[in-house]
Amino acid sequence: MNGKKLFAHLPRIINTLTDSIVSDERLRHLNQVNLPDRERIIQAIGLLRQLLFPGYFGQPGLTSDNLHQRLSQLVQSVAEVLYEQVSCCLRYRKNIAADSTQTANGDDCNDQACQIVVQFLDRLPAVRQLLALDVRAAFDGDPAAHNVDETIYCYPGLFTISVQRLAHELFKLDVPLLPRIITEYAHSLTGIDIHPGAQLGERLFIDHGTGVVIGETTRIGMNVKIYQGVTLGALAPAYGQMLRGTKRHPTIEDDVTIYAGATILGGDTVIGKGCVIGGNVFITASVPPHTQVTQEPGRLHYRERGKRKKGDEPLVLDFQI
Repeated sequence: MNGKKLFAHLPRIINTLTDSIVSDERLRHLNQVNLPDRERIIQAIGLLRQLLFPGYFGQPGLTSDNLHQRLSQLVQSVAEVLYEQVSCCLRYRKNIAADSTQTANGDDCNDQACQIVVQFLDRLPAVRQLLALDVRAAFDGDPAAHNVDETIYCYPGLFTISVQRLAHELFKLDVPLLPRIITEYAHSLTGIDIHPGAQLGERLFIDHGTGVVIGETTRIGMNVKIYQGVTLGALAPAYGQMLRGTKRHPTIEDDVTIYAGATILGGDTVIGKGCVIGGNVFITASVPPHTQVTQEPGRLHYRERGKRKKGDEPLVLDFQI
């Protein structure tokens, strides 16, 4: 097929695709306000990380003498991006709630966005205090770390926690959509999925981290350590939207360690203070404080190859990588 024959088919394809989009509203966003700009939001995350960890990210050469000037530039830049994107999210929610194709009142949304951004920026010092404790927990809890700089600069768990703590502040300020975009960005980079609604206590350490899932209504106390592959999830996700607004995810009290692959489900499930949850356990009920929960160890059966008994099933090796 030459180029002319190919392009002769395109009008028919375009018409068919247009009809498909117009006839099915599930996968379209037409005649509505603009969605937030994901790339601008990612830019804001980068700027906020520079404010949270000055000197570690962004322009080199930060000193005590130029700190105030640099912070002024960063705050103005992040305020501009957040104001723009929060206002967009508010218009989006207002438009959806009205179930209308009419554009929401921009002035009202802009005024509300201004108040939200100011409140959010006012909370950054408190977020920095929490992150200072998280950094110390990561260093103290990992003998492979040579210094706190290593944990700040390299650890995916700390990156995800810092991003979630920012998103959580916007979540508490009732900003739609934006907090989830922020945490899903961290999820895409690290494989650690923490909903912005989850309540994370002080000195949280997520070691290695890949595959960790922490649901929206999870509550985590202080001095908690979580290893890779842990799920803090809902017990009955099949009910879907019927469960919105309910406590669906577990509560983890202070000084708990949860080892790799553990699954803890249910809004009524409480893991008591000081518990140690072993790897690969499946928990759907509360655990009393200072309890160790482990699986029964598996039994290994050894047989030398080539010494099969009469009547044994043939040994079939079937590996998939």
